[in-house]
Order: sequence, then structure tokens, then C-alpha cells
Amino acid sequence: MPLDPQVVEMRAKRAADDVPQLYTQTLAEARAADLASVQAAGGDVEPVHQVEDLVTEAGLPLRVYRPAGDGPLPTLVYFFGGGWTLGSIDTADGICRQLANAVPCQVITVGYRLAPEHPFPTAVHDCHAATQWIAAHADDLRADPSRLVVGGDSAGGNLAAATTLLARDSGPALAGQLLVYPNTLYGSDTASMRAGDDPFLFNRTSVSWYWNHYLTTPEDGENPLASPLLASSHADLPPALVITAEFDPLRDEGEFYAEKLHAAGVPTELSRYDGMVHGFFAMSGVLDGGRRAIAEAATWLRRTFHG
Repeated sequence: MPLDPQVVEMRAKRAADDVPQLYTQTLAEARAADLASVQAAGGDVEPVHQVEDLVTEAGLPLRVYRPAGDGPLPTLVYFFGGGWTLGSIDTADGICRQLANAVPCQVITVGYRLAPEHPFPTAVHDCHAATQWIAAHADDLRADPSRLVVGGDSAGGNLAAATTLLARDSGPALAGQLLVYPNTLYGSDTASMRAGDDPFLFNRTSVSWYWNHYLTTPEDGENPLASPLLASSHADLPPALVITAEFDPLRDEGEFYAEKLHAAGVPTELSRYDGMVHGFFAMSGVLDGGRRAIAEAATWLRRTFHG
């Protein structure tokens, strides 16, 4: 299919405004531009019954979104995207609010540390430690530890997948994983990666730029915690929903990961959004496809939480 007409309009505006790619900017400029872009495309900020900022004993910031109702609440632990280099709790705010309301469920987003200041595997261990902490403090958080799902978009999807690998061996028990256009393989040379060369969209240069900030050496990319597709086994991982976008360099590796999970006996749903591009899940204010994907994720979460 061709690019969705709304994506065509968005791309044309970027071209007309000569919006610089994030990888041409300094880290400080790129982080500020990323936040501004996500907030502009996310639409109106949805009110949520309760929003609370916390910090774990280890110093990891968390933001908790609670719908109305008594606990214990089914809980999604959400990891923001941004190539392990950009992004923050604030860039995931719109997604977390929408999912908290739509499911409804408690959503807790994790302020893991960013590269290059904190390279691989810092972010993975931050995300796993935060998930363990949430499970251990379930009573205080009004969370139901038997209904705990991890999820994220882009690098956040990569971190969610890696967290399930760690949790399989050392806990906590997880009820599901929501992976939105995740990175799953360092140095991938897939058809979608080779085709991803549009100068006004997230492209293969973007992918390389993020990986180069995240990994200290190329050999780090062979670690399954960086490249979950390379795990020796994908058995006994939690049920998954994998969402991909047709015009995304990461499309194929996300879909290959879904195939790996399915082959290992993991209940897996794969949903490709034709005409969409990387980042669309966070663009529900301007892309109908983003709204549909949020709704699909909410439906899958509701099913996962309530059986």
C-alpha cells in the first residue's frame, strides 16, 4: 500500500518546514525537539483519575497513572521510546494516559537512564529492576502482581522484550508483553531496513545513530538483552502483542520476533498497520492509525488482564 494520506500530509509539512533530522542535532537539541514533536502529535492531554510521581530507593523515577476504582489494579509497566538516547517519562505521557483510561488499568512508566551517558545494558537493568520493584511493592501501589504486563514502543519495546528474558529467570511473573515496533536485532539487514531511506521520516540512518549511542562496542549487539531476536530460547515468555508499521525500517525485525515467539509456543498476535510509519503509535492526535493502534492495544490488554 502507499503511505497513508495523513502521513503524506505530515511528511510534506516536514519537508516544507525543512525540519532537521534528530541525528543532525546535538543530543540536547534532539532531546528537546523529540519532546516537542511527540507532544505536538499526541493530541489533547487526557485527564486521568490520579497521576503520581514516585522515586524508587535506587533513584529510578516512576509515574503512576490510575483510573478510578479500587485496587488491586491490573498494571502495565511502560517503557518509553527514543532509541535509548532520547525520550523520557514526559514523552510517554500521552500514551500512558490513553491506555490507563481505555483499558482501564494502572500504567506505570519508568524513567530509565539514557545513553550515551549510561550505555547498554544500563537501561535494560533499570527496566527489569523497576518491574521487580513494582511487583514487590504491589500492595503500596494498589497493583495486582498476578496481572502485570510490560510494554513499550520502539526502544521501549526492545527493553520490554529484554525485560521478559530477565524476568523468565529471576522474576517477576509477567502476564504479557506489548511490543510496539520494537528493535530486536542490532545490524539487521532486512528488506524494510534497506528500504528505509526517506530523508523526512525515521530511517535506517536514524536506527544506526541510536544504536551507536547505546552500544559501547558492536559486540554488545550480539547480546540477547540488546538483540532479543538472538536469545537461545523464546519459550516460556509471556503472551505478546506485536504492532508494526508498513513503512518502518524496524518492521521486519519486529515481525521476525513475533514469528520467533509463536514458534516457541508463546501466544502471539501480530498486527501490521499498512500505510503507517515509525512513531505512529505516539501520533494519535494527527494520525487515525495511531488512534486505532492505541485502541487495539487497549483491547488486547483488557483481554490479557481479564482472561
